[in-house]
Amino acid sequence: MSEIIFFLPKGPFYLNELSDDTSNKSNKLKISDIKTLEKASKKDLTFFSSINYKSCAIKTKAAACITTKNLEQYLPESCIKIVVKNVLYSTAKISKKFYPNADLDYPDKSLVESKKISSKLSSVTFGKNIFIGKKVKIGSKTHVGNNTIIEHDVQIGKNCLIGLNVTIKNAIIGNNVVIQDGCKVGVKGFGFIPLKDKNFRFPHIGRVILKDYVELGANCTIDRGSIGDTIIGENTFLDNQVHMAHNVKLGKNCMIAGQVGFAGSSTVGDNVSIGGQAGVSGHLKIGNNVRIGGGSGVVKDIPDNTTVMGYPAVPLKEFLKKGKNNGE
Repeated sequence: MSEIIFFLPKGPFYLNELSDDTSNKSNKLKISDIKTLEKASKKDLTFFSSINYKSCAIKTKAAACITTKNLEQYLPESCIKIVVKNVLYSTAKISKKFYPNADLDYPDKSLVESKKISSKLSSVTFGKNIFIGKKVKIGSKTHVGNNTIIEHDVQIGKNCLIGLNVTIKNAIIGNNVVIQDGCKVGVKGFGFIPLKDKNFRFPHIGRVILKDYVELGANCTIDRGSIGDTIIGENTFLDNQVHMAHNVKLGKNCMIAGQVGFAGSSTVGDNVSIGGQAGVSGHLKIGNNVRIGGGSGVVKDIPDNTTVMGYPAVPLKEFLKKGKNNGE
């Protein structure tokens, strides 16, 4: 199930077709795809833009990597270094060569009304005005509500409840998952590279993966990954109007209250509780068994077994001490 992909790459390309910033020895090297540091193989190109991913860079198996002068030292000797000034911009341009249609989400021309294929999905209960794309798989005893769209190649497990006015694309959904009314799962993330004269969109070719027993409250928005995946772990519950940006990874048994927002590429551990209207900045690591108070603004990593509160979020004892000193 985890091998399903929603965008097929063009190519392969010779490395010097993808970038001018390569040496002569790379002219005959064929590149099959662009992937994350962790997933790239000896036939793939990857990118390394932040010291936060040093441990992944050291172990990458990629044939070549787009990076900076300061970061190239952490890559394996066998990996060809493509040194540029703006890693994300260079990566986005190359990603568009592999996936020129990644931003063309609409329309999915394979969509048909569910009543036309209901005989093939006889164990699934459909409401009215539902449209299903080609190669969609839905498990037995799953219920799909009115006015819902499930686009091509999506997989949904058994005993799921999909509410009214839901859109699901580029997603793999486990068993016993609840997606309440109005949710949008697998949409493009807010990925832009700001340039002097314009903003350049980063193609989103990743997926959303919802593990078993996940629950999404009404009107949640879960962006698909840019190159990797956005993942919600087993038995994690999201309240209404929670937003997860591209590449966010939530662990298992988490409880996320209403209107919480996660910026891109943050990782959250297991058994984490977050109060309503809290915000988590991008590229952070939140440990296991963490508690974040409502309305908090998380701007740095949080270690395991920590409770934080406030803006910026600080350990609870420090927050209470500040309040006491201020006469609150």
